[in-house]
Amino acid sequence: SGGRRSTWVRNWAVWRYFRDYFPIRLVKTHNLLPSRNYIFGYHPHGIMGLGAFCNFGTEATGVSKKFPGIKPYLATLAGNFRMPVLRDYLMSGGICPVSRDTIDYILSKNGTGNAIVIVVGGAAESLNCQPGKNSVTLKQRKGFVKIALQHGADLVPIYSFGENEAYKQIVFEEGSWGRWLQRKFQKYVGFAPCVFHGCGFFSTDSWGLVPYPNPITTVVGEPITVPKMEHPTQKDVDLYHGMYLTSLQKLFDKYKTKFGLSESDILEIN
Repeated sequence: SGGRRSTWVRNWAVWRYFRDYFPIRLVKTHNLLPSRNYIFGYHPHGIMGLGAFCNFGTEATGVSKKFPGIKPYLATLAGNFRMPVLRDYLMSGGICPVSRDTIDYILSKNGTGNAIVIVVGGAAESLNCQPGKNSVTLKQRKGFVKIALQHGADLVPIYSFGENEAYKQIVFEEGSWGRWLQRKFQKYVGFAPCVFHGCGFFSTDSWGLVPYPNPITTVVGEPITVPKMEHPTQKDVDLYHGMYLTSLQKLFDKYKTKFGLSESDILEIN
């Protein structure tokens, strides 16, 4: 039912230090109406989704001030809520399980002005992330579009420039033993074990688990108005999924040169 959101926890000073380390920025491109509900599609996943957490799981970048009347719910693996203490912190930050029951409740029984933030690519996308690569797993991910249609929730594409620069990963080729193990682990546990490293505590030239201090800029795109359909057909889902793909591509192309990429960089949609 959306957890036990705490304004105090979301405004802890530590999140501002976390924001400034990279730094992480949230860019607003369009107004969002508090009279509507939304599904935010966040791309790419990266190793840990650091931009998603900082922007929507805390108030470090001022999401509530930039989008007044909008209450973000960052959706994550349901397994995280089985751990004592961690589950209570997650709920206090307005973080919720990425489950059908939770999403249905927030979009139908919680009034308006709610925004579910879903990292659409999930574990499959994290396995392919690496610095310099702009790749999203989206072509066959249509469940979030169907839910949006069933609730009449507008779709909002989000692209986070620099998310893949936080860590370096060993990417196993399809068909290799390493990728086979990752797929098996993902199937039975729910997330994929990535082989990655960041830097050490005292030097960016050393290896460790601290993310590299590279800028992460999260751009919130234009909302796609979605009608409410109790029983959307596959044709309806495909139509709005196609509109979402086009909108995400335009968002990437429009802002890529402003946030560290070159004109020749392309978005690879798998």
